Formats: sequence, structure tokens, C-alpha cells
Amino acid sequence: MPAGLSRLDVLESEAVHLIREVVAERDRPALLFSGGKDSAVLLKLAEKAFAPAPIPFPVLHVDTGHNFEEVLDFRDRRAAELGVRLVVASVQEAIDAGRTVEPEGLTSRNRLQTASLLEAIAEHRFDALFGGARRDEERARAKERMLSFRDGFGQWDPRNQRPELWNLYNGLIHPGENVRAFPLSNWTERDVWTYIDREDVELPSLYFAHNRKVFERDGMLLADNPFLPREPEEQLVERSVRFRTVGDMTCTGAVPSEATTVSEVIAEIAATRISERGQTRADDRTSAAAMEDRKREGYF
Repeated sequence: MPAGLSRLDVLESEAVHLIREVVAERDRPALLFSGGKDSAVLLKLAEKAFAPAPIPFPVLHVDTGHNFEEVLDFRDRRAAELGVRLVVASVQEAIDAGRTVEPEGLTSRNRLQTASLLEAIAEHRFDALFGGARRDEERARAKERMLSFRDGFGQWDPRNQRPELWNLYNGLIHPGENVRAFPLSNWTERDVWTYIDREDVELPSLYFAHNRKVFERDGMLLADNPFLPREPEEQLVERSVRFRTVGDMTCTGAVPSEATTVSEVIAEIAATRISERGQTRADDRTSAAAMEDRKREGYF
């Protein structure tokens, strides 16, 4: 680590460097912005990368139609405050138009996001997408490098990745291909929260302890919502909870918590030994290969 620089300084510098490099090499980048904590930090880094100029690319959200209202409100407000163009790829619109088929009995729409994402890439001719994925989330994400290349079908081949020696990135692509860039690759969940604390990054209220009606299923606390039918034995209870990650309401679990401040959240994270996805994402717990399968198909 360079003398005089903290770990966060180094991580921030690396992320800003990658963002600038991709923008310099690609013609039509966009930033994947869900309103979650990682994408909020990514948006902050993009601000820093080009300040005092505005962020020179749009933000893209793939909306399953099952998102938390608090997150959608935060997404819309932050995009408006920064003056960036918000592109929403709606899974519900794709289902209504017959472009995507929702299998009978399916609750989580996470896997259905892939088709809507690829449609948005084709429609807007995006050739690079910044994502907030981190290597500590789970094994499939740990396989990817800072730049992840996708073929003309949006697919990822983990065996065909380019070397990234000395922070030199080769962003060359062929027509129809695109690249996913992950500036937070070397960050941990704790790094993200420490940066949120240092930079005073605003987040949706879901990330902090609040009273909410939840029910237990397969060892997870799921929020009461109109998209997920409960079994007769799954009784609603009101608990003080917070969310470590936010996404589709039907598969995103809450954790019991009394942490109402960033410093209290950091203390909770320091004490846990379970990854956020392993603890709070039902669709990722069903199969160790679930995320890798989706990424091969074109997922984030």
C-alpha cells in the first residue's frame, strides 16, 4: 500500500481509475443502478471520477416489478438530483408484451432480468456496463476480473478472460459484444459500509433497523408483500429488522437488527461470518451454481 494512503484511499483510486479507463475506451457506457448500497457507492465514485463535470453516461435499472418501494423512490430521486438519465428495463413490461414468459409458480423474477437486460443493451447500444458486484459476495462473482467480456449473445465464459497485469485493462471488443466493468471487485461488504460512513453516502432506509411485518421461510425472514403467497403456517410477526442487500422482495431476506446508524451496521458486519447473499438471498442459496449459471446466460 502506498505510504500515507489508507485502504479506502487505494480502493477508491483503483475504482476511479477503472471507471475513467472504460469511459475513455468505450463509446456508450452505462451504470447499473438498483438503488442498493453497492450501486450507491458506485454512483458516488462516478461523481468523483468526473467532478466537477456531470456524470457522462446514463444509469440503468432492471426492474423486476417486485422491488421495494423505498428503493425505487430512492433510485428516482438520486437520478434526478444528479441530473443523469435513468433507463428502466422493466421485466413486467416484457412479460405483458409477451417477450418474456413467467413460468407458472415462479416467485422470484431474478432470473427473468437477464432477457430485459440484454434487450436494454441492444436497444440503447450500450457497449459497457458498470456494476457494483464484489468478489466476496459468492463464488461465481469471485471468478470474474475487473473487466468481464460478454459475447454477441451477452454470455460470459469464465475460461476466456483477459489478463489484468499492473492495472492495465484491455477494453477492446468486437461489434455486438459488450463489457461489464466491476470497480468494486476488490472491496468487501465492510469496505463498502466504511466508505459510506466516510463519504456520507445516502442509502434507502431499508438498510437500517426498522419495524416490519415478516414471516419465516426456510430459515429466512421475508417481508410481507403481495407477490409472495404465504402458507397457512407462515404467520406474520412484527420484528425489528434491516436488509443487508435489496432486490426482488420475494427472495430477499431481512436480518434481525437494532442497528440504526452506519457505525452500528459496521459493528454487526464485523461480527458475522455469513456472506450477505448466503444469508439473505433465497434464490442464491438453492444452488451453489445458481449465480454462475445466470452469469453465463448474460446476467449482471
